[in-house]
Formats: sequence, structure tokens, C-alpha cells
Amino acid sequence: MTAPVRFPRFFVTSPAPCPYLPGRSERKVFTELKGPHAGELNDALGRIGFRRSQTVAYRPSCADCTACVSVRVVADEFGPSSTQRRNLKRNSDLVATLCRPWSTAEQFELLQRYLGARHPGGGMATMDEVDFADMVEHTPVDSYVIEYREPGIDGAPGRLVGACLTDKQGDGLSMIYSFYEPDQTNRTGLGTYIILDHIRRASELGLPYVYLGYWVDGSARMQYKVRYRPLEKLGRDGWVRFAEHEQEGLIAAAAAKRFDGQPPLDGATKDGAHGGQGQYRLEL
Repeated sequence: MTAPVRFPRFFVTSPAPCPYLPGRSERKVFTELKGPHAGELNDALGRIGFRRSQTVAYRPSCADCTACVSVRVVADEFGPSSTQRRNLKRNSDLVATLCRPWSTAEQFELLQRYLGARHPGGGMATMDEVDFADMVEHTPVDSYVIEYREPGIDGAPGRLVGACLTDKQGDGLSMIYSFYEPDQTNRTGLGTYIILDHIRRASELGLPYVYLGYWVDGSARMQYKVRYRPLEKLGRDGWVRFAEHEQEGLIAAAAAKRFDGQPPLDGATKDGAHGGQGQYRLEL
């Protein structure tokens, strides 16, 4: 006799100030990821625009706004731009290592430098080592941390300059959160390199996509995601590819409006990272 299928229960958070667009509020729908089928559930929800935060899968459910759009890179068709090719060459000496999802003091110190420089007013700015350990280690799915180090000397590990918490899904790699050394005068574009490396890894693993989370039109911090082609977005009719002219226009607009260095809105870090697990309360 087959056991009955248990469908997940979904809940909705209370409205809160939007971390990306001023003057708007955000709301999320979410469910718990637990039990022996948490991985399969996360895969299924990922294909319809959900993201993972520790043991919760969520997606925006705002009453009057649809600005947050799930995007993913088609890994096996990806073609780097000339700028991206230079980035790959410039950072080709980095040593990347897959590590189990276990936080380290070295990773946390790098995260603190990154947040202090790139997201000084964000919701993660007050994270302590316990919060960071929760973010990395509380995972019910197939996850790992990819560390990026400079070449070592005499067999010793080199300096840690980047890291990414990554989920391996059935159809791709989902980049949960990446961070890197913010003050590298002799090595630029680390954030771009981490994404490029994930695209390469997905292609080599035979996984079709790299999930980048949410692209938010109108948010300067989210425009970097449009630089990777081909790129697909999730709409009412499913996943569709950005038209070439549309993506060209977005890339040009992003280049014309370089981020001006102003502090972000409260909580404005990256999708899936701000606010912590406490924001997911059973309100429904």
C-alpha cells in the first residue's frame, strides 16, 4: 500500500518595507523544507521561482508589485562577453574547493569585510558567528560552500578571497549567497568570476541552469544579473528567454547607471539573505 502524499503547507509573512524599491512593501509566501523528501520539494519549488533560506523555501508574494523576477543562466549555451573572458583570464589562478556546508571563522571574517564595504546598512550587518553558522549549516538539501583562494606557498592554503553557499538541484546550481574580498586593488571582478565559475561547473556536470535568484528592475544592486547570456526569466507562462534586444538594452542601461555608492535601503543585501530566518512566521 502506497503512503499518502503529504502536500506542503504554505504561509504568508506580514508586509514589511521593501529592501529593493523605496516606498514599497514586500510580502513572501513560504513553506518548510523538512523530512526525507526535502530535496525533491526544493527542486520542484525552485523551478517555479522559490528560493531557499536555511530550512525554508520562499518567493515574493507582494500585493501590488511584481518587480522581483526569477532568472537563470542557460549554462551549456552560455557565451562569455569580451569583458567576462578577461575576467576569467585574470582570475584563472584562483584555487576553488568544494567544502561541506560547515562554517569557518575565516569565512565569517571575509563575510564581515564584504558586508561592511558593500552592504553597510543591510539586514545582515548585525550577523554574528552563530547567525552565519545557521545560514550555512542549516540545510536539508544537497549544499556545499565553494571557497576561492589565491595560490598558496609550499603547499599551504592561500588566502581566502571568495566563497559561495550553493545548492545542487536536479536541474542546476542555485547560488544561495556569495561574498568576496571587497578591497582587491590587484584583483577585480571577484563576484563576476564566482558566477562564471558556477556556469562552468553546471555545464561540466550536465546541469542546464544556474539560478541567480531575483532580478529586480529598478534596483541598481540587482542589475548585474542581466550580464549573463542567454538568460531566462520566469513569468506567468513559465520560463522564457530574454529577447536579445531586450537584454542588450538592460545591459546598456545598467552600464549607464553605475551604482553611486549610497548606503542601501535597510535590509537590501541579496535576495534570500536579508532578514534572517526570524522573518518567516506563520501568519496564515
